[in-house]
Amino acid sequence: MDAPPSRPNFRFAPSTNGYLHLGHAYSALCVFAMARETGGQFIVRIEDIDMGRCREAYVAAIFEDLAWLGFSWLKPVLRQSHRFPAYQKAVDRLLELGVLYPCFATRTEISRAVAGQDVPLDPDGAPIYPGLYRDLPQSSFEKMKREGRPFALRIHMEKALELARDRVREGKITFTELSADGERQVVVARPERWGDAVIVRKDVPASYHLAVVLDDAFQGVSIVTRGSDLYEATDIHRLLQILLDLPVPEYHHHALVTVEGSYKLSKSKDAETLRSLRDEGTCARDIIDVLGFSELCPFLDLGDEGLG
Repeated sequence: MDAPPSRPNFRFAPSTNGYLHLGHAYSALCVFAMARETGGQFIVRIEDIDMGRCREAYVAAIFEDLAWLGFSWLKPVLRQSHRFPAYQKAVDRLLELGVLYPCFATRTEISRAVAGQDVPLDPDGAPIYPGLYRDLPQSSFEKMKREGRPFALRIHMEKALELARDRVREGKITFTELSADGERQVVVARPERWGDAVIVRKDVPASYHLAVVLDDAFQGVSIVTRGSDLYEATDIHRLLQILLDLPVPEYHHHALVTVEGSYKLSKSKDAETLRSLRDEGTCARDIIDVLGFSELCPFLDLGDEGLG
């Protein structure tokens, strides 16, 4: 592993399946503020692991929108699509540990398996995976693989927890959460509530969970700053960090920008994009002010907007 950076790194890591909106701007400003407070560096990472939905036009727009908001960032910018060999190396390690298994199950199969049953839900609200293919014989796996059936790799949660708890003090998997005012709280992670989560997708040589922990470690991210909707995902991330002997960052999960308090802003909710706001004549400084970060304006390159 590379030597840790001389200054702490903080990352803003948007996905490339749509244009940035106010929620992204808020998150980027949170990351920038924490970097300013600690003397750290602001870096941008492009999370384009989902090749089927990634568009180069969105990548270009991310840089354009961030520059309009006055950000500057370290270069070159890391793109997840260039990191597949590193992901595969980690997958090989997890396979050696015996904590991954192939799963050919389709969504329809899983739905049928849990239909009519009172099954527990994971933090995302999906039924806990019912264990289909968990004990698939090697001969059956080889046959189905030869037939060209796509498969994911799931974590065998029971085995993974047993191994991870043997490696940590008192068998407790924990992480440190920083509040908005900088107070630290040690949180006990509960990966088991995710069940046998997907670690390698059928269509991509990783999952969000695997890629993000590897990239944060590679880039020396000191404090992972992201939306509170990813708070529970930290359970899986801490488990993977232990299994793969990765450094442990601290975490800060910020509040989400909402419309009338009803739902988080996201591309799926048709949130107004930064591009559309700019086209309507909105100034970058207006956005920064309304999101509550006026004090950062002197440190952002707002051009004429930053004067006065």
